[in-house]
This record gives sequence, structure tokens and C-alpha cells, in this order.
Amino acid sequence: MSSSAPTDARPPLRRRQRRHPLRSALAVGVFVFCVFPVYWMFSTAFKPATDIQTDEPQLVPTSWTLEHFRTAISSDGFWLFWRNSLMLTVSAVLLSLVVALAAAFAVARMRWRGRRAFLLLIFAAQMAPWESLIIPIYIMYRDADLLDRLPGLTLIYFMITLPFTIVVLRNFLATVPEELEEAAQVDGCTRPQAFLRVVFPLLAPGLMATSLFGFITAWNEFAYANFLIIKDQDSRTLPVWLTSFQNTFGTDWGATMAASTLFAIPALLIFLLLQRQVTSGFASGAVKA
Repeated sequence: MSSSAPTDARPPLRRRQRRHPLRSALAVGVFVFCVFPVYWMFSTAFKPATDIQTDEPQLVPTSWTLEHFRTAISSDGFWLFWRNSLMLTVSAVLLSLVVALAAAFAVARMRWRGRRAFLLLIFAAQMAPWESLIIPIYIMYRDADLLDRLPGLTLIYFMITLPFTIVVLRNFLATVPEELEEAAQVDGCTRPQAFLRVVFPLLAPGLMATSLFGFITAWNEFAYANFLIIKDQDSRTLPVWLTSFQNTFGTDWGATMAASTLFAIPALLIFLLLQRQVTSGFASGAVKA
């Protein structure tokens, strides 16, 4: 009696890839659509002023210059606003991680009355457009004497990034088996010690992912920084500083693009450094508990 080995009914990988040229073309089109504005910003930052506003735009600069970067760096308050943005962003991200980690642990590991309602409120806060709250927050800050104060702006960034951080960390915690904590407690650890020694190291990808999201959100925020910092110009941030290249004579597009390039570099570097952890963190955080 002869027996035949089971065969895989699926076509080879190369053949399956050839069947979807439209999908590949669509992916390339989406990639070009998303990357082209960034490329245009970078290329314009290196173009001479005479080549920026012309009737025939140049995709590839024929000549290069660093004059726009020198103009941006030498402008008033560049390093001060850089320090303000970095301090605000790091403070908001760290505060959000601490509070969100505690809230995510309570939601993922504990059973208490009102837990589902709490999650519903978190999702509602995540979906709410924060721009619609500018006027009531402005009135509250004015009455509390928090206008023109960097701690008040840090609190806003903290509230903006907190809901997303809680949701991602809660889903990530749900993927870590509770048996690991129980085994550590059997070995003599208390519950906080079991969490810090066993669970917390496994949360590194999720913490990296949420940190990157919070960093980009706070780093790019413009509306609240523009409306809550009015009189004290030394408390401005980099997104607001970018508008300083506009005057009554027009906009210095070269300096604006150079300043935008300098503004985008920190977030880009952080993403490249944490790319693997961020990808695995978002994938694990997307698992439904």
C-alpha cells in the first residue's frame, strides 16, 4: 500500500505575491503620499532662497545651502524654547506613565465595582477632541492663575496622553499571565515586589510604545501652548516658535522649513532607536483581554 506525502495546497510565496500587483502599487502610492511632504520639507530647508519660490518647483535641489539652518538656530529664543519643549514633554510622559501604570494594573488585575464604567470613561476621553476644550480650560486656568506657567501646560499634556497610555498598558498587562505573579508570591515576594521584579520587566515594549506616542503628542502640540502662554514669551515652546518666521513682509519659507526639520529630528531619532520595542509593544497592546 503506497502512501503519498501531504502537499501544501497554497501556492509558493513568490507566486502569491505576483497575484497582487495592485496591492503593491497601492502600498507604494500610500508610502509616497505620506513621505513626500516630509521630503519636501527637508529639501526646501537646503534650497537657496531664490530656488524656493519659483514657477518651476525643483524636486531635487540643484544647489545646497545651510543658510536657513543658521538663521533658525541664531533666532531669538531657539535654545530656550527647545529646553521648554523638552522639559514639558519629558515631564508629561513620565507623569503619564506612572499614573497610567497604576491605573492599568488596577483595571487589568483587580475586580472592583465600576471597573467597566471607568474603562468607558477612558475610551470616551480618548475619543474626545481636546481642541473643543480650549475655551473652558482657558477660563479655568485664568481663574486659577495658571496662565503663562509651564507646570500648567505640563498638566494639559499629561491629561492628553493619559487615556491612550492607560488603554495600551491595560491591554499589555492582560497578556502577561497572572501565574507569574502567583509563583513569585509563593517564593516569598509580596504583590508589589512580584510586580516590580517579574511583570514590570516584561512591560518594556509597552512602555516604549506609549512613551513614544506621548512624546510625539506633547512635542507637536501647538493649540494649548499658543493660547495658554500669552504674556510670558520666555515660556513658549518650539511649535509656537515656528510662527516667528512670519512677518508683515511674508514668510521666510527657507528658515521655516529648516526650523521644522530641526523640530522633527528628535522624534525621528527616538522612533528609530525604539522601533523594535514600539512595534512589539503596539502589537501586544492590541490583543484583547
